[in-house]
Formats: sequence, structure tokens, C-alpha cells
Amino acid sequence: MREEEINFAKSDSFNLTMIPGAFARKLRTCIIWQFIRFVVINIKMLVVVSKSH
Repeated sequence: MREEEINFAKSDSFNLTMIPGAFARKLRTCIIWQFIRFVVINIKMLVVVSKSH
């Protein structure tokens, strides 16, 4: 049984919370990916702020 399925197999404490897969966990802990996301979000914020001024 996979780790994701164990959370739903418990009948006494059923939880509807999603558990991220292996790929999502790797992206969340990858420093390079986090830096890329940081840059993209900052560019989006600059575009929004520049439109308002």
C-alpha cells in the first residue's frame, strides 16, 4: 500500500487532506525551483504595480 493510500485507509480517523506525491515534495524542497518561483512572482508583482502607477 502506498503512503498516499494509508491516509485514506484509516476508517476511524478519515481525513480528506491531500498528500503531495513524490514529484511535488521534490519541487517544494528544491532550492533552484524555489528561486525560479521567487523571481517569477516578483516579476508578476512588478507588472501589477507598474500598471497602477
